Amino acid sequence: MSESTIKKTTVQVKESSNLFQLSKKVILALQHLIAMFGATVLVPMLTGFDPAVALIAAGAGTLLFHAVTKGKVPVFLGSSFAFIPVVITVRETYNGDLSYAQGGIIVAGIIYILMSLLIKKVGVKNITKFLPAQVVGPMIMVIGLSLVPVAIDMSSNHFAIALLTLGTALVINFTAKGFIRQLSILIAVVVGYVVSLQLGLVDTAVMREASLVAMPNFSTPKFEIGAIMVIAPIVLAVFMEHIGDITTNGEVVGQNFIEEPGLNRTLLGDGLATLFAGFIGGPANTTYGENTGVLAITKNYDPSILRLAAVFAIILGFVAKVGGFLSSIPVAVMGGISLMLFSMIAIVGVKTIKNSETALNGKNIIIIATILILGLGSDYIGGALNMTVGIPIPFAQGIAITGLSFAGLVGVLLNVVLNRNEQQA
Repeated sequence: MSESTIKKTTVQVKESSNLFQLSKKVILALQHLIAMFGATVLVPMLTGFDPAVALIAAGAGTLLFHAVTKGKVPVFLGSSFAFIPVVITVRETYNGDLSYAQGGIIVAGIIYILMSLLIKKVGVKNITKFLPAQVVGPMIMVIGLSLVPVAIDMSSNHFAIALLTLGTALVINFTAKGFIRQLSILIAVVVGYVVSLQLGLVDTAVMREASLVAMPNFSTPKFEIGAIMVIAPIVLAVFMEHIGDITTNGEVVGQNFIEEPGLNRTLLGDGLATLFAGFIGGPANTTYGENTGVLAITKNYDPSILRLAAVFAIILGFVAKVGGFLSSIPVAVMGGISLMLFSMIAIVGVKTIKNSETALNGKNIIIIATILILGLGSDYIGGALNMTVGIPIPFAQGIAITGLSFAGLVGVLLNVVLNRNEQQA
């Protein structure tokens, strides 16, 4: 064989290998896209924003986040559920005009950015010392377990289809190897979709009626002090949620993203993403547990795959046909997959406590139990633990603290009190 032939063959092999790697990334990115799609479009559907704009905001926000976090953190940012009640309040107060809600979301993004600068000044280590495993572990468990009822509710649309989808994903995850195992979610969704199609459970009219390309309903913001005071303070409540999400992602990947690239950078990424969403007419963005669940299942932590998924989300915002297809995926199919994703997050919380070799003494058990009870029992304790602080400004509703945020704050304070000697050591 001549030298030129050998070189030509080598080039062809490399090109073939590169093509395979690219195809692999595309498929994995589509899997992440499917995981985030349902929740990301549900928020605008509930609040009145354009779902197409929400997808573009999520994709662009994810790329902004990766840019400021040095491309190290494999997360996807999607529409935040925490802002739903306050956005609806502003919408109703201002006769359905969501542009005032946009103004509040922009200010919320600015507060995120200011908080990130403060954390950089204070130092990440001065923040993380208040977040040991006995606090972070149960917070991660609450994030996963609190979402399980949502998945069950989605599955209730057709439990048989949900169980088929879930079972398919589990079988592949436990029996398959290599790349096939990484595709367990995508394959399960396809199986659930095909069976649903055969049973007449798929609304194909959504695909038929959708145009090929459509311009999203971008809108400009308006600023009014009342609307700002309703929406902006939510940032204070979801700060603990952000810490929990980033810590969970780091535990899955096996890296401490709170320290590197730093909590200040991840918070800055959230702020810029939310700021951008507010300017174009989308809901506030946040890191997504659904995609962290995908990471836990596939064991593929390449951040570039999330960036590719972000690009697909932006394109999807303009391609109505593809959006129509994804919208046609039965809720029960997504419910079955979500059960697996959210359960994986809860398991990560358990592993966090186990791997840290935290002493399960009386003090730490009290801390863990308190966070779990407050975080998971929010629907039964104090009406949903929506604690509010009155602000004497027209239309302002106060600061709503979610069960997770409240549980996290109480857990941090309780740990400081009970383990103060260990922290001083």
